[in-house]
Amino acid sequence: MTLAHTTQFQVRGPVSGTSVSLPPDGQFIGGKFVPSTSSTTMTIENPATEEVLAAVPAGTVDDVEAAVAAAVAAKDAWAATTPKERSDILHRISNIIETNRTLFEELEAANTGKPAAVAEDDISSAVDTFRFTAGAARTLTSLAAGDYATEHTSIIFREPVGVVGVITPWNYPLLMAAWKIAPILGAGNTIVLKPSEQTPLTTLKLAELIADILPPGVLNIVTGLGSVVGQRISEHPDVDLVAITGSVGSGQKVAAAASSTVKRVHLELGGKAPVVVFEDADLDAAAKGVRSGGFWNAGQECGAACRVLVHESVVHEFTDLLIREVRSMVIGAPGTGADVEIGPMISRAHYERVLAALEDVRRDGLTIALGGRPLDGPGYFIEPTIVTDVPAGAAISRTEIFGPVVSIETFKTDEEAIQRANETVYGLAASVWTTDATRALNTPRRLDFGTVWVNSHLVIASEVPWGGFKGSGYGRDLSLYALEDFSRTKHVMINRGS
Repeated sequence: MTLAHTTQFQVRGPVSGTSVSLPPDGQFIGGKFVPSTSSTTMTIENPATEEVLAAVPAGTVDDVEAAVAAAVAAKDAWAATTPKERSDILHRISNIIETNRTLFEELEAANTGKPAAVAEDDISSAVDTFRFTAGAARTLTSLAAGDYATEHTSIIFREPVGVVGVITPWNYPLLMAAWKIAPILGAGNTIVLKPSEQTPLTTLKLAELIADILPPGVLNIVTGLGSVVGQRISEHPDVDLVAITGSVGSGQKVAAAASSTVKRVHLELGGKAPVVVFEDADLDAAAKGVRSGGFWNAGQECGAACRVLVHESVVHEFTDLLIREVRSMVIGAPGTGADVEIGPMISRAHYERVLAALEDVRRDGLTIALGGRPLDGPGYFIEPTIVTDVPAGAAISRTEIFGPVVSIETFKTDEEAIQRANETVYGLAASVWTTDATRALNTPRRLDFGTVWVNSHLVIASEVPWGGFKGSGYGRDLSLYALEDFSRTKHVMINRGS
């Protein structure tokens, strides 16, 4: 058994009274901000300070109806644009984000509590998403035209789907909006988007800054609760496809609502990523990989390296290396230093959920080798936590905590490692750590996850797809596959015989 380590993490900051550039009030419909049909608002706070940043409308079904009507009115003209025309606009959007980088980073950090490094990476990745998609939208290919039946010539068209409903999460507000907006627009569709009720500010700010370069109605944003706005978007008969990044529960609700109109659904849902560390692995590199991949964005990441399976012969050495890595992590609020690595939980409700999960860990008799405690406020900060001596089938190995918590369990054989890694309802991401070339090639093929890294974790590029299997959903973000997901194929067959 690994002995519990004690440490006392400190929160740096927070900085109060930070001034950020807020978006206009209202719903963004038909190319401009308009008053909501509801006078009820939702409070947006800075989770690092618990200060109120803004209030946005708690949108209604009527707001969704107006947004969908605007998207329907704009869809034919937008679908008729050429790939080059859409590409040029996506390039302009990327340039606007780049030009306003500091504004977006500060607003994102204030709304989410992200450290500077995470906010900067989010904005850089959003810029790259639009730039990649701008090029990719001009390169779609299909089956060559030809005669596949005697005296009949076949032509394959790739068409826009129409109006796409989008629901984005709170953990990467602007980036997840970019992952959806870029390929949806690039494929020639119009959009009705609901950002998270907790983190809508950067998405609304993007709409403000690009309003004059998109035709009215091509992009529409309605703020509000998932049970109202998200539900109506999902079930609306004039929405042709609905895409969500969110929890498994949210995805199930969207899919159920969408089924009433038999519309296509694109689901990028939760994860519980196993990290398989074989006895021949570079343990120092693996520990550093879990430090970065497990605690990035304070573990509020669906691909987080949160479940480590280590060969029993090296578990003590690996655990000591990981504890040494994690205990040096800096916790703090935005604006308190470029070296801050961990910020707060997104909200008091989520903070309490993570703490409740840690209480479950204690009740289960597992060892909290590092961290495991809340940190003095203000702000919703929790110590980075390492849980050891986790037996097979333990709740922590199956439950997505979505916080700064990494668990360690052991295995004896390669077969056991693969079997245990796959024993989860999730199938989003995993990683394998080994210096054996055969293991490096064979193990990923047997892991039931949409992305499997070898000797790294949480490395993402716009050119390659992201998405899961099983309970983690279906559909692919990023890459050419996203453009395919947000378009449809049509076969035209011409009889050219006499």
